[in-house]
Amino acid sequence: MNTMLYRRCGRSGVLLPEISLGLWHNFGAGDDPAACRAMIACALERGICHFDLADNYGPPPGSAEERFGSLLAGEFAAHRDEMFISTKAGHLMWPGPYGDWGSRKHLLAGLDQSLKRLRLDYVDVFYSHRPDPETPIEETVGALVQAVRSGKALYAGLSKYPPELFRRACALLAEEKVPCLIHQYRYNLLDRSCEIGMLPATREQQIGSIVFSPLAQGMLTGKYRTGSLPADSRARRADSPFLNTERVAESAAAVERIAALADQAGISLTQLALRWLLGRPGITSVLIGARNVTQLEQCADAAGLPPLDDDLLRALDDATRPS
Repeated sequence: MNTMLYRRCGRSGVLLPEISLGLWHNFGAGDDPAACRAMIACALERGICHFDLADNYGPPPGSAEERFGSLLAGEFAAHRDEMFISTKAGHLMWPGPYGDWGSRKHLLAGLDQSLKRLRLDYVDVFYSHRPDPETPIEETVGALVQAVRSGKALYAGLSKYPPELFRRACALLAEEKVPCLIHQYRYNLLDRSCEIGMLPATREQQIGSIVFSPLAQGMLTGKYRTGSLPADSRARRADSPFLNTERVAESAAAVERIAALADQAGISLTQLALRWLLGRPGITSVLIGARNVTQLEQCADAAGLPPLDDDLLRALDDATRPS
């Protein structure tokens, strides 16, 4: 059943689904092609029309765009105008001085390469994937403006920018009449650090917020509650740059506190984590990284539901509020 609701992205004309599908570490060369195809079909059926990529997604880098592009050019070609597709540049992609960071040279070359892999003439939004401490922000913003004015992207976005640099970039984009559509950053019940600066900044600028890692790379699904690591878990993967056995152990007590509240409320830990985020003021969409249809369905079920009750919200606040 499709219960998806759509939210306006900042002050734009764009509506995004409450749940969006990210293709970071679930669409690479080593992932099952049939499972990838099934996830796209299931997403569309459930009203998940936003697909989030980046040039370095895979692994290896580039392979997520290649796989998605192949599927889009084939059986999903007729659905292009129903989809909102994003990509990003700014992380290491090729050797030499132009293969990384936020120069105009790197960002625009990266976008051209992404379009070839995706087999598209344009993407709906093109992000600067991370701030570059060595490149003037005016140059990075200039590349985003050029991408939009060239017709290779419809909108510009920012990812993982600290609040003050985010405000500066937004001001520069506004001066060029290419407003920032959306900002992407990490947010979940185990990491609420964005509440101190980033979330207020996006609300102040009236710009959309899409948040990644809503389930803390699986820790907020309950799969690690027993203390043992499933054989197919990300924490066991050598290419998982953030989640590992040590981090699972460090977060175990906090996860148990949250899970106990989910049990008392009679809902799954996954549902609790996603519905909590969807209830936070200023959040446009929650970006999930499902690896199969079952996980995708479980996450999609969180859309369109009423807010969590006030007592549960207060208990979650007490259990997770940053110090």
